Amino acid sequence: HIYHTLYFALSILHILYSATSTLHMHLVYTGLIVRIFINQKFNDKKNTQTHTNISSTKMLSQDQLHQYRQDGFLVIKELLTIDECQQLKTAANKLIDGWQPEEDYLWIFPNGETRERSGARQMIDSSDKISFFIEKDAVDPQTGKLNREKHLSVSMIGHYLHMLEPNFKTIAFSDKIKAIARDLQYIKPAIRQSLYIFKQPLIGEKITSHRDASYVSNEPFKIDGIWIALEDATVENGCLWFIPGSHSTPTQRHYIRNPNEQEFNEGKLLINMGEDQFDENAFIPVEVKAGDAVLIDGQVAHKSEQNKSSYTRQICAFHIFESHNSIYKKENWLQLTEPFPLLYDE
Repeated sequence: HIYHTLYFALSILHILYSATSTLHMHLVYTGLIVRIFINQKFNDKKNTQTHTNISSTKMLSQDQLHQYRQDGFLVIKELLTIDECQQLKTAANKLIDGWQPEEDYLWIFPNGETRERSGARQMIDSSDKISFFIEKDAVDPQTGKLNREKHLSVSMIGHYLHMLEPNFKTIAFSDKIKAIARDLQYIKPAIRQSLYIFKQPLIGEKITSHRDASYVSNEPFKIDGIWIALEDATVENGCLWFIPGSHSTPTQRHYIRNPNEQEFNEGKLLINMGEDQFDENAFIPVEVKAGDAVLIDGQVAHKSEQNKSSYTRQICAFHIFESHNSIYKKENWLQLTEPFPLLYDE
């Protein structure tokens, strides 16, 4: 450290001046040495306290953890401030400003491929990019072109916002998100994907009943989602619905890369295997305010209904999985050519 070097140098000078200089100079240099020593000790203590505070901060109480283990979901009040919500909304709009759908996404238009096949290709290609997905009702079925302004057409942006967009990266790797992962006893949590969902007015699509484990899996299984409302989410505009406790039963349906290499190369990229059965009457709505988050166990059944309101229901979400002594399955549709980014490594 520079403090040690300065301390040593001034100590030598102190000795020399002690022997040859006046009492005044002796006191001046002694004072300098004492000040440097005190400052060093203060900064060392401050740095230690800062590190300790970051690593020991808790976001979830024991009661909240118990509730989460029991229900499979948990509302965390005011995870983000309103200003932080607005920053993410502004960042998303700027991304759309620079998007040219006619140039970048020919799958919107008739091009010889089925919409399903083209959509699957876009999903796979978006793994390490920022890609834009379109509301079904924002496309004219006759022409295949957008029937409204592009900002009102996008259903989702994904799946690498947490690495490629600075505002989302700041939130994804924030101390608050890290603290949640620590409370859930993650050792080496990796961020699998990030999403920004709009739920456009009147056309925001219904998301059918599902579990996140249908789309991503590791062994042993440990996956959680952090879903953050950037606007109030209500029954009218398409809030989340859950079946409490449904995470206690294993997932049967899996949406995976086609293991048949020939079919995959011919364009049948993604397939469904198995089926989950849910009691639609068992779902309960979970309305939240802007800035609130919903913690989602990877096995819990959830859905959202169509947005029937005249305003959006914008959210961002991050999915994390345990990478310590765990295998991320090669059948998962989202794969990276490099290791998944770690939230932290302890």
